[in-house]
This record gives sequence, structure tokens and C-alpha cells, in this order.
Amino acid sequence: MSEYHVERLKINYKTLEEFQKFREYGLQELSMLEDLQDNIVENNSNSPFYGIYDQGKLIARISLYRIDAKYDRFFNPPQDYFELWKLEVLPQYRELNLGTLLVEHAKSLRLPIKTNARCRSNEFWLKMGFQPVNYDPVRDRGENPFVWLPSGVTLQESE
Repeated sequence: MSEYHVERLKINYKTLEEFQKFREYGLQELSMLEDLQDNIVENNSNSPFYGIYDQGKLIARISLYRIDAKYDRFFNPPQDYFELWKLEVLPQYRELNLGTLLVEHAKSLRLPIKTNARCRSNEFWLKMGFQPVNYDPVRDRGENPFVWLPSGVTLQESE
């Protein structure tokens, strides 16, 4: 087994082609194809997409959208944070802790992180140091938010 590492994905047609193999394994809302098509600029280096390759083949991916502090309804003090979406590892690579590697990379960026736990993923998020937030129907609109808090950050008080 080679050592895996996370890298920022370029927004280009090669990456779009790589993403197509994930669609057949995941739910439609896990597909990043639409996001990529909306953001294509040849080799844009400010992509919100990160991935792990094995011998030139994309085997795991995640998106991290930076949300401006003015929209922060979770963290105290209010600040920029990442919204983590679409974490997916190809089935044949799922026992290699690549999802953990992607989440650890997100945490290394040192901003708070919010994600929405998918069905049966609560245990994973808890293991990764995330915590569920008290559900607020206005803020959360049917989502199941979990957050990771870096040092010095707390949750906002619910109103």
C-alpha cells in the first residue's frame, strides 16, 4: 500500500471526468458533477474540492466551501468557517481510513467546520471529534448538523 495524501483538485475537464465514476456509487446529492460544471475554469487552483489519488486515479474526494463570517449562525465568536460536503470514497478503498484522512486535512486548516450527517454516519462524525448541535428548525431546515470546534471556539447559544 502506498502512502496517501490529500491534494486540492483543479477545476478542469480531467477532474470532471474523474468525478463521473463516483456518481454510480453514491446518491445523486453526493455527486459533485453539478458543482464542478458550475465552477469550471481551466485549472482553477482555488477549488473547494480536495481528493486522494492512487496511481493517478481519484479514489476519494471532499468539498470544503468557505462560508463568510457574516453568515455564521453556529460559532462563537462568529467567523469564517468551512462547510464540509460530499465526502465519498470509492467502495474498494473504504477500509483504508481515507475518509479520516480527508477530514483530518479539513481540520488542519484551523477553521470551524460544519457538516450534515448522512444516514448512519453519526458514529463516524463523533469519532472524528465532531459534535451534534441542538436542532434549530429555522437555522437547520431539516438538516442534521455536526460541527468541529478548533481551540478557542464555542457554539452560539440557541435563541
